[in-house]
Amino acid sequence: MSDFVRVMAVSDLPPGQAAEVTVGEEMLALFNVGGTFHALSNRCPHRGGPLGQGFVDGSEVSCPWHNWTFDVTTGENTASSDMRVPCHEVKVEDGQVLVRIRDAGAS
Repeated sequence: MSDFVRVMAVSDLPPGQAAEVTVGEEMLALFNVGGTFHALSNRCPHRGGPLGQGFVDGSEVSCPWHNWTFDVTTGENTASSDMRVPCHEVKVEDGQVLVRIRDAGAS
């Protein structure tokens, strides 16, 4: 998938909050960090916990299952930068949040 897809209105996700959204067949975690939106895979690599249901603190989200923490701007685990969650491109147009799924194999 290479096109941007509308996932919600900007007003539907207040700053400091997360949401789970679906783009195509992908479940994503969407975050509003001070008015800037970020999208990660919704699946924590540890045990598959839903990051979109996690606890947001600044630009970090903690998985609600086992508290593994990730930087939502990079997808990196805060304890080990070698571990990461896939990030997806986000843009805002006309009050709408749009996400583009990164193609498999893209770095």
